[in-house]
Amino acid sequence: MKIDWAAIGSVFGVSLVATVGLVALFTLGVAGLSRRERAATRGDSAALALTGAYVCFAGCAAAVAYGIYLITAKA
Repeated sequence: MKIDWAAIGSVFGVSLVATVGLVALFTLGVAGLSRRERAATRGDSAALALTGAYVCFAGCAAAVAYGIYLITAKA
């Protein structure tokens, strides 16, 4: 039996980048909601922060949906 170490390394690298990217995107969404809350207590408008948070969360949902599609797709 021969192990293809290059393929394992490639899968590891892509998984690491995707995981870090998804966590960073979710963190930006939470930070946007936090900024909106702070602006609301001061009476300022934070429409841009709220829109950015929604975009980040939509990106997370799209990435998860694409992952589920890849897992369940029939070849």
